[in-house]
Amino acid sequence: MSDIPESLIELERAAETERVRLAGLSGEDYDAQWGRWREAAEALQAAITAHADKAEVNRYELEQSVKRAVRHAKEDPTE
Repeated sequence: MSDIPESLIELERAAETERVRLAGLSGEDYDAQWGRWREAAEALQAAITAHADKAEVNRYELEQSVKRAVRHAKEDPTE
């Protein structure tokens, strides 16, 4: 899938950044960070679903394209 909106790329980067921040945390710090990650992931999923419906594309394929675009980019999405 070649036409991925930048807004989806940004949301995936934000979710991935929040996920990475879970490393090394425990207790209340972990719980709070997990909540931030979950909110970011939920926002991404909602945006992917909305875009897939609007563009009439396969939702799963769109999600995978977004993840590949971020995870295989030259820069680290968590920086």
